Amino acid sequence: MRHNIDLNGFQKLIGYQFKDITMLRNALTHSSYANEKKSNKFKDNERLEFLGDAVLELTSSEYLFKENPDLDEGDLTRIRASVVCEPTLAYCARMIHLRDYIMLGKGEDLTGGRYRDSITSDALEALIGAIYLDGSFANAKEFIHKFILNDLENKKLFFDSKTILQEIVQAKNSEVEYKLLKECGPDHSKTFEVIVVVDGKDMEIGTGRTKKSAEQQAAYNTILKIKGNTI
Repeated sequence: MRHNIDLNGFQKLIGYQFKDITMLRNALTHSSYANEKKSNKFKDNERLEFLGDAVLELTSSEYLFKENPDLDEGDLTRIRASVVCEPTLAYCARMIHLRDYIMLGKGEDLTGGRYRDSITSDALEALIGAIYLDGSFANAKEFIHKFILNDLENKKLFFDSKTILQEIVQAKNSEVEYKLLKECGPDHSKTFEVIVVVDGKDMEIGTGRTKKSAEQQAAYNTILKIKGNTI
């Protein structure tokens, strides 16, 4: 899949206009693409990722500190870890279609790199670093609040879904299990479909690029069903 080259459209999507467009291109350049091109024109996004990670941690720490005055350090640290973890950032990256714009080497792209959480989450952090350098801390902070710190309750429900579901069914003296319904696609780009079963009763189905992500989606869908019904 060729990356999307409409950077003007992407800037409108994220609500930030770069003064230096090369900074944005840098943030979207994966090391596989830079190595393939072998040109000083293409620098990979790893240094920007390093910077963006620091900006994200400070911004999320400040936000959680102010929004949760009754939580102690341990709880704040745990919540922050879930906010800045790879799956959460990859989820946020999907909301702005970031993977479509990442420049990948042909081999990395052909083996499903565009759909790997590690690559999309790193690119998101690089984008934060690029906004910080091109604009200001305030610009980067605004981006983080808009696309990462928004709707935290629902994100927590999604990424802690298996744990939360386990607690729900245990409270009802029930048992939960996950059954693989099918898997399809080549080894480097498989899709899994999983169903949640509670006390032998089929609940909801989830799909994902890994069994773990499919289970997570199935658990999330089941929680939403339980919230509206009773097992």
